Amino acid sequence: MFFRILIVLLVAGLLVGVYARSSGGAGPEQQYVVRATDTLWSIAGSHYAGDPREAIWKLEQRNRLTGTTLVPGQRLVLP
Repeated sequence: MFFRILIVLLVAGLLVGVYARSSGGAGPEQQYVVRATDTLWSIAGSHYAGDPREAIWKLEQRNRLTGTTLVPGQRLVLP
């Protein structure tokens, strides 16, 4: 009896794994082109709700920025 239940659970898990799809809730990544007066703080404030410091950290990590200097025309991926 135990083995039958185990097999049913394994088959159910396999079916869920095969037919599960991502929700796509995050949507496609957006790119942002830096303008002359932009700072990480201003970009974070205009595109993210809440504390801008967390958004700045995410921007730095996603775009592999080593500092806070931005160049006009630079493309940033908004996480």
